[in-house]
Amino acid sequence: MSERNRRWVYLLVLSLIWGSSYILIKKGLEGFTPLQLGSIRITMAAAMLLGIGWRSLRTIGPGQWKWVALSGVVGSLVPMYLFAFAETEIDSGITAVLNSLVPIFTIFVGYFAFGIPFTRNQVAGVGLGLAGALVLILLGAGINPGRDYSYALLVVLASLGYACNANIIKSKLSGVSPMGIAVGNFVCILPVALVMLIVSSSLSVGVRQAPTFVPALGYVFVLCLFGTCVAKVMFNRLIQISTPVFSVSVTYLIPVVGILWGVLDGERFSVGQLGAAGLILGGIYLVNKQKRHPKRSAFPENAMANQSKSDS
Repeated sequence: MSERNRRWVYLLVLSLIWGSSYILIKKGLEGFTPLQLGSIRITMAAAMLLGIGWRSLRTIGPGQWKWVALSGVVGSLVPMYLFAFAETEIDSGITAVLNSLVPIFTIFVGYFAFGIPFTRNQVAGVGLGLAGALVLILLGAGINPGRDYSYALLVVLASLGYACNANIIKSKLSGVSPMGIAVGNFVCILPVALVMLIVSSSLSVGVRQAPTFVPALGYVFVLCLFGTCVAKVMFNRLIQISTPVFSVSVTYLIPVVGILWGVLDGERFSVGQLGAAGLILGGIYLVNKQKRHPKRSAFPENAMANQSKSDS
């Protein structure tokens, strides 16, 4: 297979993996509480990553561990719990669309936290994306009056965490290997997840005997194996054989896959919501368009690289 064809295969496979993450979270919640689900995800992912990449921890210098820890908290620990709690009230398809705000927030965080300038196109992209998110949330609340759509703000907050992580990696951890960052992230947050696992009693006899336990655990295992480990390796390889602009195109396909899974699972998605999703994707386009001028870029491509390390 030619390199050109291989990068398209990687792009499509990554879109399927990450776009399927949200329905897997939804199915996992059928057997676990949000706190249990987040704790098990982190524990599983840590075990998998340590098993294949523990030697990469050597690439982390003594003075870099604080940034690795912060990266793990805002890019993995907090988002994993936020997504689990959010999907107790909002549909998985809506979650997939809202999480595509990551490149938009990367520009926002880069400017206010790191002083990275942006252009008029990028300002317009941020505004367009946020407007689309607001419309999407309001329409979702109207279609599902029995649900608390304020939980959608948890997804927005998780996306903001991914954006913060992207900027941390770019500005503070550029000399550390991608595998080293991923493994280091989970080494730092694993103790917290283990405490939460005990507190939530997620492996109590009552949970283990529930008929939904084994299927839910299987969904979480698939999510960790493919969404965290396999996707991370594939995305890093995609960057090597293509360009950042091409790689970040996965941002446009993830919501499509997420919406399709949601519809197949009986979720409602209106024409108006499709229009709101289009506004968000239009904002992403304007934000990424500036990548032709690397010196002024706010590194939106790193948001998706970070997402592959943390999940989603």
